[in-house]
Amino acid sequence: MAKRKLDLTNESISPIKVILYLAWPLFLEQVLSTLVSFADTAMVGGLGKEATAAVSISNSFVFLINGVVMALGVGITAYVARSVGAKDYEKAKAYIRHALIILALVGLPLALLPAALYKFIPRWMGANDDFLALAQEYLLITSVFRIFTMAMMVLGSVFRGRGDTKTPLYINIVVNFLNIAGNYILIHDPHTIHIAVDFLNIDFAFKMFGAGLGVKGAAISTGVSWFLGGTALSIMLFVKNDPTRISLKDSYKPDADILKNVIKLSIPAMLERMCMSLSGIVVTKSIATLPTHVIAANTVYSTAESLSFMPAFAFATAATTLVGQSLGAKKPNLAKKYAYTTTMVGIIVMLFAGAMLFAFAEPLVRFINSDFDVVPIARKCLQIVAFIQPVQVIAWILAGALRGAGDTKWPFYITAAGNWLIRALGACLVIHVFHMGLPEAVVCMCLDQAARAVCMYLRFRTGKWMHVIKDSAAKA
Repeated sequence: MAKRKLDLTNESISPIKVILYLAWPLFLEQVLSTLVSFADTAMVGGLGKEATAAVSISNSFVFLINGVVMALGVGITAYVARSVGAKDYEKAKAYIRHALIILALVGLPLALLPAALYKFIPRWMGANDDFLALAQEYLLITSVFRIFTMAMMVLGSVFRGRGDTKTPLYINIVVNFLNIAGNYILIHDPHTIHIAVDFLNIDFAFKMFGAGLGVKGAAISTGVSWFLGGTALSIMLFVKNDPTRISLKDSYKPDADILKNVIKLSIPAMLERMCMSLSGIVVTKSIATLPTHVIAANTVYSTAESLSFMPAFAFATAATTLVGQSLGAKKPNLAKKYAYTTTMVGIIVMLFAGAMLFAFAEPLVRFINSDFDVVPIARKCLQIVAFIQPVQVIAWILAGALRGAGDTKWPFYITAAGNWLIRALGACLVIHVFHMGLPEAVVCMCLDQAARAVCMYLRFRTGKWMHVIKDSAAKA
């Protein structure tokens, strides 16, 4: 007999129990998702700083493309969570079907755009001749598969909106295992592996196949893992036993009212992500004017820092689901309790995460790239961001709570102001005007996160987010 899913809107259950019920699969999923990027960067790092720079130089542009589709997923997720909380499963199914429609009509053209522009994007982002050809090759190959990672983002959010955080986790376990194995085989040349057991005087040696494709191998492995993950999540929408399970026999004709609801919530989220990506492009281009080893250090420190994003992402996503379902069940006080409790738990966890980042900065950096010129700069940057972790999580969780309520405008306003007035402007000033380096640009990013945390809290405290989505809208 299938295990009964926990009722997230049951006020008799401890909020901490419900938060952890949702958050731990999200945390593990984020660990595994981060491993895709981490494995690529770490394994490619052995090929040199040019290879490390090549796999990341186009990220800001790609994030801009991904952000448009992810923003549409924000609107869908808010309505799925609201509908499930109200136990209006037919309406939830309608929004889930429109997630697939949006992926086909909007996601696919956008996913192929970087493939069409693969020769130009790395140049626009400031790639120099040391690694330009590698960056172009990596971008072209991954762009062919990009629609599948978009599917993983959007459909993963759909599963979370209906309170199912385990299905994306299980799929990511398989996907990440295959990606790491694929990296190992495709990146490296054929070689011999020795396994020695000294006390038994045994030394096993066997030849390991290797394609020797380098950066191209990492791109192929990542792309195939995206394909498997996106396909598997799509199939699970049709086969997993759930009140919101959809069918091929359902109607997939676009519904104007549903699209209107989704777009209304998604446009601010879309603008927010575009704003973050565009400001990221400005920051990346500024950093790209620095020497190659500094560009590589930026990739290394940001990859290592992404480890701390895992619990922050988990708690922020849990807040989105819990606030959305609580408001759908007409329990605004429960929504507020979940948001504040999640924030408190998140701060405690991120205090620990920040301490670990600071203490183990050098081993983390060296694991990714041990280049003599790269390590000191990357270590310093990682230790700087360690201090902002418990503050940053406040902004993440409360922004997630606001989005779960359908209040997507204020996160956009706050993010736009912080990204442009503090992060991007600050990075440009310290690099181009004051002729400082990467660590000073990282300080500007930390100041941006601190300002956003304060502003998100002030918005949440007003309580106006409770009334952004009218009850009639969820049942339109």
